[in-house]
Amino acid sequence: MPAEGKSDMERIGLFSEMGYVTIGDKYVSHYMRPFNEAASKNRQMFPGGTKTLSALQAGYFEPQFVRIFDGEAYSNPVQLRRRYRLAESKKNLGKAFLPTNGDKLPCGLGSYYGTIGGSYAYFSPQLKAKERYIPPGKNFYTNPGKKGTGYGYANLTIGEQYPHEPDGYEVERINAKKVQEEHKRLAKGGPFKLNLYPQDYFDMNPYFNDKPLPPVKKPPPEKPIAPPFKPSSPAKKSGGMKGGTFDPYPSHSADPYVIKKSKAVTTNKEKQIFHPPAGPKSRPVRSIITLNVTR
Repeated sequence: MPAEGKSDMERIGLFSEMGYVTIGDKYVSHYMRPFNEAASKNRQMFPGGTKTLSALQAGYFEPQFVRIFDGEAYSNPVQLRRRYRLAESKKNLGKAFLPTNGDKLPCGLGSYYGTIGGSYAYFSPQLKAKERYIPPGKNFYTNPGKKGTGYGYANLTIGEQYPHEPDGYEVERINAKKVQEEHKRLAKGGPFKLNLYPQDYFDMNPYFNDKPLPPVKKPPPEKPIAPPFKPSSPAKKSGGMKGGTFDPYPSHSADPYVIKKSKAVTTNKEKQIFHPPAGPKSRPVRSIITLNVTR
């Protein structure tokens, strides 16, 4: 165990810490450090320099000028248009249509100059002779339709009015009662009852009981509750006069001031302070990526 500080077991969980390779090296700061130090030292690659655009071939990548249409035949667009017009003119069946005279313009309203033909008699303002108008005969004369739907209104139907029939109050119930009385008069005796009709094993109503119910029990009389205890006067508040306590003044007790002695620290036979043993320490563990790279 070292004289000062903690042991390697307490710090990192190993019996002894291994030595480091970089002991004694100079400190290199990573602040404002160039990305590629070799690019700023010694000679680098020198290009041939930039070339300006000119009519010479030295300003291009190719040693000689390469044409796009190299070896292509020459074509005259004017000659091609003439050949196209001649081919289209051969498709005509005859000569071009030429009108005999130019278009004639009218010289005012009501004038027929410039039209295909002259005036027509159909547009003459003279009236034609017409035959005498004979009106047709009259139709049948009928009365106008009567307003209403016919229900509840008299003389609105095609036929005559229906005769009135009395309709008493609750006629259906009275007629049904008469039929029931006639049926009872014709019946002989009461309805036939058979005592051998099969019954269910269990009653339909489980709460049905032929026995009469016992008399209702009267609830016991309620006992009167005694009124709560109320003191004759309210409690008194404590104060300097001791009015709210049982005794006017507390009894005196002799309690001298005594200094408490501090307990001694527990030590062993060699008079050393006892330290409990430390628990298990964690040790450095390699990651899975590092193990796979090493393999």
